[in-house]
Amino acid sequence: MCTNIVEHTPLAGSGKGAIGWFKVAQAHVTYDHPFHVDLEHALNIDFTNDAAGVDARVAVELTLDSAKNLAAAILAAVERAERYESGA
Repeated sequence: MCTNIVEHTPLAGSGKGAIGWFKVAQAHVTYDHPFHVDLEHALNIDFTNDAAGVDARVAVELTLDSAKNLAAAILAAVERAERYESGA
């Protein structure tokens, strides 16, 4: 059964996919059936640039624990980067 859990956020950055590097414009985060990982449901993140077509995409399928660890690591790195940039 589909969960209908979907979040979207605009992004500014780059990603490397099948076509090489491309501008990443958004992330689509879902909790639903994965295509590859052997789980009933996974946290799926698609980094995309919809304007550049279907090839401008990097997909990630994670367990919930892995998603939590990734979120914590991102927040920790952002906090350290902000301290570095402020000279603290």
